[in-house]
Amino acid sequence: MIHEPTIIGIADGTHYLVGVTDNNGNFSSLPSLKSVAICQSLADAKQVLRDQHIETATLNLQSAYDEMCGLATPSITSETIFL
Repeated sequence: MIHEPTIIGIADGTHYLVGVTDNNGNFSSLPSLKSVAICQSLADAKQVLRDQHIETATLNLQSAYDEMCGLATPSITSETIFL
């Protein structure tokens, strides 16, 4: 099973979640950490990954507003970032 380092940001959220996403889209903690990291900024989230010697990650930006507008699935903007 592949685990992709991932940072999740939610629109209007005050933090970023740092962990890994598996082939099935499940999000969990990095194997080297005991829990999903909660960071106050994107810069802090990137540093958590750098501290774990990770060089690339997926940045997912999500919005809860799509559900409010009646869209079936939330829109996720995803991009590979280089640390």
